[in-house]
Amino acid sequence: MAALRNTLPPSPPAPPTAHEAELALSSSRLLAACLGQGDSARLRVHDGNDVIEVPIVALRMLVDILANMAEGRAVGIMPLHAELTTQQAADLLNVSRPFLVALIDAGDIACHMVGTHRRIYARDVMAYKAKRDAEGKVAMEALAAQAQDLGLGY
Repeated sequence: MAALRNTLPPSPPAPPTAHEAELALSSSRLLAACLGQGDSARLRVHDGNDVIEVPIVALRMLVDILANMAEGRAVGIMPLHAELTTQQAADLLNVSRPFLVALIDAGDIACHMVGTHRRIYARDVMAYKAKRDAEGKVAMEALAAQAQDLGLGY
């Protein structure tokens, strides 16, 4: 199962079919209704009488996965402690591998060496991405405010 691997799957996940997206939409709404108080939720499997107790955090993640599938997005799961190659990290950030290496060399993203190869923890890539996205949002808001001050009409 790809969710249990320490690295990204070799090929990206495929987008859901129209039928899968439709199922994901209805099931995400049903599961979202189960997100109540407490640390866990109990679910009954339709094919049997088994009751499964699921951590509420996992159930929230499942709702998010299904919501993304409902919108036609491919979804993959990766543990935060996964070690990524520079190419995998670059793909995750949607940048070139040489650009990622420059970020590592500048100290913007931490890495460690495995033999002669750089490895980056997924958590470090995601932390950089969150920081980059937050900085981009601040810059976009500043540009929007400046456009309004100048009366540019957008």
